[in-house]
Amino acid sequence: MKQSRILKLATVTLLSLGGLGVVGGGFFLTQAFNKNKESSVIIDTSNYQDIRHKNWSNQVLINHFPAIIPSESKDARVIFYPGSPEYGQIFQLRMKLPEEQIKESLSKYRDLAKYKFQGGDTNDHSNQENGVPTTFLYTANLEAKSFPSTYEILVLDANNRGTSEDFSWNHGNSYGVAINSTTSEIVYWAEEW
Repeated sequence: MKQSRILKLATVTLLSLGGLGVVGGGFFLTQAFNKNKESSVIIDTSNYQDIRHKNWSNQVLINHFPAIIPSESKDARVIFYPGSPEYGQIFQLRMKLPEEQIKESLSKYRDLAKYKFQGGDTNDHSNQENGVPTTFLYTANLEAKSFPSTYEILVLDANNRGTSEDFSWNHGNSYGVAINSTTSEIVYWAEEW
């Protein structure tokens, strides 16, 4: 009888330790993969041309991006996330341009835009009537922030490639510009998921 209790206790202890090992190992593997994701985000503007011309796979989504960062731009910021099985690709270029260039861009892209929003983010935009997914302002200190209300978000196109009726936008892409006339800023963006 004593041996039976000792055997049961040993079995329970071993199973508990094994479970902790699986959970702990999973946690550490997850942390390792998360660190890998962070290191794959490119924010250096000197990489812009490589990203623009080589790294982004679907060139149609970024045809509206400038070929190079204009010399007259100020405070240029880039973020490029090449994607993973869980998350899609993200590419943004944010910069200040002379006021006249901002006015020209605003006029040009307003005419080309299929969807228009004032401020907000992809969650706000996709939940509006006839709304579509857009983007977050990732180039604001590398945080997923909403665009202030001074930005016009001009969606050049958004393509739903989802097959699920419960979640129609689970795959797709969208691209466009967000322009802030007050601060003379333009954000070129493309996302594919």
